[in-house]
Amino acid sequence: MAATLGNVWFWTGLALVLIFFVATRLVERSAAGPTILNSLDRITDPLWRRLDDFIRIVVAAFFVAIFAVGGVYLTPDLKTPAEWVSWAQLIIAMLIFSRRTQPMAAAGIIGLWLLALRDYDVFHLLDYLALGVGVAAYLVLETFDRSEWRQYRFLALRWGVAIALMWSSLEKFAYPDWFYPLVEEKPFLTFGLPRDVFIPMAGVAEFTMGFGLLWTPLVRRLSAIALFIIFNAAVYPFGRIDLVGHALIMAIIVAIAADHSRGRPEGREMRQPLAAVPAGLAMAIVVIASSYWGLHIAIYGLEGRTSGPAVVATHSHSPEHPHGPATPAGIGAPPTRGGEAPPMHEAYRQVMQRMHEPMMEGMANPDPDAAFILGMMPHHQGAIDMAEIQLRHGTDPQARALAMKIIIDQRRELEEMRQWLRSKNLSQPAR
Repeated sequence: MAATLGNVWFWTGLALVLIFFVATRLVERSAAGPTILNSLDRITDPLWRRLDDFIRIVVAAFFVAIFAVGGVYLTPDLKTPAEWVSWAQLIIAMLIFSRRTQPMAAAGIIGLWLLALRDYDVFHLLDYLALGVGVAAYLVLETFDRSEWRQYRFLALRWGVAIALMWSSLEKFAYPDWFYPLVEEKPFLTFGLPRDVFIPMAGVAEFTMGFGLLWTPLVRRLSAIALFIIFNAAVYPFGRIDLVGHALIMAIIVAIAADHSRGRPEGREMRQPLAAVPAGLAMAIVVIASSYWGLHIAIYGLEGRTSGPAVVATHSHSPEHPHGPATPAGIGAPPTRGGEAPPMHEAYRQVMQRMHEPMMEGMANPDPDAAFILGMMPHHQGAIDMAEIQLRHGTDPQARALAMKIIIDQRRELEEMRQWLRSKNLSQPAR
């Protein structure tokens, strides 16, 4: 957190976003505001009149696509060897087409998230929980006949996707090293900006656009349009799997852009003072960031260690890092930002110490195949840890490129090993 607050590009990004939000609010409060909103209403009116049908169809299509991908929970990021999970998601899609069975589909979505806790760490599943709860709440509220409850269905969607985006964006501030290999592999993502400028500003954009989805009508609709453009820009370079993974969020932000509602009937939302913009954004940053780092410390401790579930899914909903690799909990996690990094040689020594015992334990397994996998996993993780140390301390371009390649290759092979262990019903190695 201290590293984030000391990053000049973090504050630069916040300043630019605040200017955008304040300018949008000034326009919204002026005589031009209703005209702009009415114009957006006319453009989106065909969708607005069938918005519930649109959302239900897209949610059902998303689960059909997840079924077609196979071997995943809720998103391509979360792998599972259990074939029945894919069929369960196809059943969820079928349940969405009847209002009577929509609550069952909602329960199924929450149930799949709970099931994912067997293989993935709760901390890194929380943004999926926010999105899942938002969609599940919508499916339940949409079935109500009483308008005083049904009117909150779109609000539930907005809160779900907003929290998911704000939560996942913090990874760019907490662990920018995770994104180095990706921007080196696909340098066009940075739009020509230096890596250490682009990553924090991309995090700010993702966080603040998520915050904007909870704000006044013009702010949230423009934020939704901006997010839709960003997510669509990632479809071509990252392919159809990225489209499947982001389809649910993209559908919800389209619904937000098409939402004609003006907020509370008494109009208090539209009369918010300009000072509420920086105050609201500051409150959102404090609440989300303190929850993120507080929960991280509560689960992993100050040193970033964990005694919880064996697998972590590192990910972000942003197109800049759409499908981060899943890594064993506590293994190879970027160094904590709570203090100064140890000197280079001490860091290497610690890596070797952490690697030796798990390797020896793994190779002692009586099954020769399991011994190979369990011995190689800490070896690979040690290579990743050493490569991350090189990225923190090294300056030679060729050595840094090699370190980035090692991180990408070793993480991919680690995932293959974890999948093998799961297919054999063997436990993942603990650090």
